[in-house]
Order: sequence, then structure tokens, then C-alpha cells
Amino acid sequence: MPQLPLHDRRAVGLSRRNTLALVAAAALARPDVGAAATATELSRDARLALDSLHAKRPETREWSKTALATMVFPKIVKAGVLLGGQGGDGALFVKGQPIAFYRLAAGSIGLQLGVQSFSYALFFMTQKALDYVKSSDGWSIGAGPTVVAMDEGKDRQTTSFRDDILSVAWGQAGLMAGLTLDGSKITKIHPKP
Repeated sequence: MPQLPLHDRRAVGLSRRNTLALVAAAALARPDVGAAATATELSRDARLALDSLHAKRPETREWSKTALATMVFPKIVKAGVLLGGQGGDGALFVKGQPIAFYRLAAGSIGLQLGVQSFSYALFFMTQKALDYVKSSDGWSIGAGPTVVAMDEGKDRQTTSFRDDILSVAWGQAGLMAGLTLDGSKITKIHPKP
């Protein structure tokens, strides 16, 4: 069997890596994958994640009290090798009770390498934002209601609660550059009870 020249072998290897990365990204981004958690498990995990956020960032307790609803994704996994994907399931709480379940998913292309997991919460501050999420068949962060990321560097004392949605990520584990969720699609799911 003839040997491929070195530059052709590298191209084939790169192609295989890209194919594997694409498959991994597609698996993370597909809305029907990973629905193994029951509604009870997802509610429990989301509550525990929100409790950990309140312990780490006490100002978020006030956000929870002021918000009309809170959507919590207890674990989002982001992975990529040039092509990437991220995804996770979460619960929407109104007055402390889970009323619906959602999946966050996205794919990306660019300079990226690594795997990371983190928790993510969205605090719905306006009725307009909450109505939009409840009535849409899936929405993208960065389109629709205004989402303001409240990272560690923001002045938490100047939050006016006039923004549609406040968001915060915490509990990052793993190595990967960047934590942007713009372009992530959030769709309603129906896990088993």
C-alpha cells in the first residue's frame, strides 16, 4: 500500500481531529441529547447550584428576591478543539418552584482548545423578558431580551434591576479560554418526572 506524503498525512490527521471535534460539538449542541436527568433530579441540582451561588456571591440573594423568575443551569459543559460546543439542562423557578425545564446549547468555531464546566443563572427582572421566554419556541442569548452579564468585575452596588435579564456564571472548572454564551440557544425540554 503506497504511503501518503507527510503533508497529506498531516492534512488527513487534522481532518480526523476536526471531524471528531465536530461530532463532539454536535453532540453537545443537539437538543435531544442528554435528557437522562429527571425533572426531580434537575430541580434538585438547580436548587443546590443556586444555593452555592448565594453562598459565593451574597448579592445574588437580592437578585433572587427581586427577579420574577430565575433560570438555573447547574452544569454547562463547554469543549472544543477549533470546533466546539457547549450544553446543559436547567430549571426555571418562579417563587421558588420549578415551572419548566430548558436546555442551553451552542456550537462554535475558532481558536479554542480545552474542556470546561460551570454553572449559570439568569435572573428575569421584567415581565416582558419572562413572557418572551415562556412564549418562544427557543431563544438565543444575544437576541430577544437584553442579557447583562454580572461578572466579578462589575460594580454590584450599582445594579438598577431595570435590565431585562441579569446573568452570572460561577464554579468554573477545567481549562478553556473564554466564557461567552452569546449565540447559545435555550429551548424548552420535557424531562420525565
